Amino acid sequence: MAAPRTPSAKPSPGDPPALWDPVVRLTHWGIAVSVLVNAALDEGGSLLHVSLGWLVMALLLLRMVWGVLGPGEARFSAFPPNPLAALRHLRQLVSGRVRQYPSHNPAGAIMAYAFWACLAVVTVTGLVMTGGATPMQVADEKAAVASGDWSALIKESDGESSDEENSLRHTAEEVHEVVANLLLILAALHVAGVFVEARAMRRNLVAPMVLGQRRK
Repeated sequence: MAAPRTPSAKPSPGDPPALWDPVVRLTHWGIAVSVLVNAALDEGGSLLHVSLGWLVMALLLLRMVWGVLGPGEARFSAFPPNPLAALRHLRQLVSGRVRQYPSHNPAGAIMAYAFWACLAVVTVTGLVMTGGATPMQVADEKAAVASGDWSALIKESDGESSDEENSLRHTAEEVHEVVANLLLILAALHVAGVFVEARAMRRNLVAPMVLGQRRK
């Protein structure tokens, strides 16, 4: 007579990647530090604020390209946004039976896409607010003002176009502020999620993103 089978957890869809590649780590930490520094200084229009905004835009574009051309675990196809799967993963997390995934888990995937969408909005509204000024242009303007040459801030425009431009910039400024605050909320939720999942999986989830290798 065959022995009864003992119930077992469902098999994992795949093992976590042995490495997080350098581009994923660079874009992750570069964007994280830039967002936190800009939030801490909170001086919109400053040279540092604008410079970090352009840096974030470059890193975000790099990550988007890498999501198509990068290694398997970094590609969008490895972690498509799936709200239902994310809810299932959260339920598994509460029950203590967390499945492993070859890339971001479903909840982490939703967070990543939400974060990227917010970054895109913040970047675009920032460009509208500054008129697309590059860090070099901002530095030149501030240097001119510091030397007493205010002509660098004078822009030629008729009254009607100026009103439209001011209205657009005002709207962009409001959206920019709201979404920037939302970014900080998402960042806090992300950190909390990493902490909770690390305890549930009994695995260091920070070291792989810092060192590039998951510790078994």
